Amino acid sequence: MIRVLTVIFIVLHGLVHLWYVTLSLKLVEFQADMGWTGESWAFTHLLGDGLSRSLASLLYILAALGFVAGGFGLFIQQDWWRPVLAGSAIFSSAVIILFWDGSPQMLVQKGLLGLLVNLGVLAAILILK
Repeated sequence: MIRVLTVIFIVLHGLVHLWYVTLSLKLVEFQADMGWTGESWAFTHLLGDGLSRSLASLLYILAALGFVAGGFGLFIQQDWWRPVLAGSAIFSSAVIILFWDGSPQMLVQKGLLGLLVNLGVLAAILILK
């Protein structure tokens, strides 16, 4: 039962990455309380807004796919689920950090919670059998 709940949580965490795709593609109008502006301290000035947002979309989609695949691997008890989830958590953390806008306001909405969940996923990899 714990494994099933963990799989659901991991897959949902992966799907949350698609919210950042929605924001980066401007599929919804930005509201200040959303937090994430779509700007990146690392890429916006270098690549421009449009290319930076496209890169964010691509990378967040890859992170989402990694979590969904890893969750599926855990569910069907394949040996490869651990490295897939570990790689996804590390990759997701790097993407969150690289696409942070550099402002300390609204850190939870800008990915702090995601970073903490990624740490939890890494811990779960060590605990689950």
